[in-house]
Amino acid sequence: MIMQFTVKENLSRIQEEIAPYRPNIIAVTKYFDRDAIEAAYQAGLRNFGESRVTEAVLKISGLPQDVKENSTFHFIGHLQSNKVKKAVEHFDVIQSVDSLKLASLISEASKTIGKVQKVLIQLNIANEIQKFGFSKEELFEVFPELLKLDGIEIAGLMSMAPLGACENTLRELFTDVALTKAQLEEKFNCKMNELSMGMSQDYQIAAQCGATMLRIGRKLFS
Repeated sequence: MIMQFTVKENLSRIQEEIAPYRPNIIAVTKYFDRDAIEAAYQAGLRNFGESRVTEAVLKISGLPQDVKENSTFHFIGHLQSNKVKKAVEHFDVIQSVDSLKLASLISEASKTIGKVQKVLIQLNIANEIQKFGFSKEELFEVFPELLKLDGIEIAGLMSMAPLGACENTLRELFTDVALTKAQLEEKFNCKMNELSMGMSQDYQIAAQCGATMLRIGRKLFS
């Protein structure tokens, strides 16, 4: 069982480490049960990240009503086509839109239920073969098509740095994500407010490089 005071202490330490930056902390609860969400909620967190649609829906449905009503749920994993409808029905934000096809499916599912789904576009900034997401070049090519999809709201970019990358590499990559966002906004005359980058192993550097969302699990719950 996750103890509330543990999460509160960990959260306080994280907030001290990223001061004076004020990104939203997405509590990544995909490896934890409802107790973890409730403990994080009681500690003051309101954003929660899950990566398996079916498991997440069951977990969220069992939460107290006040937690469900006052929280924002983010889908942060690779979203399979056959899970799009359920994800749109249950998640406030889909952070991992990694292809034009997926964006189109989300748009259609959203329009079916009269919703405009908030999404982040996943940028594979290091061009890692094992990771999903657009390369920078691909993203600039397809961005006009993404903007035409009226069932989604593109709120920003999401990216993951390579595991084990050194501090200099992390700074270069995170800075590049922020620059890419600014370039997209200028070229396509749009505004995106969010940069979701930084996890338990690199959140401090991500915050310094302009992240507005940090996806933190292990550092919060252990």
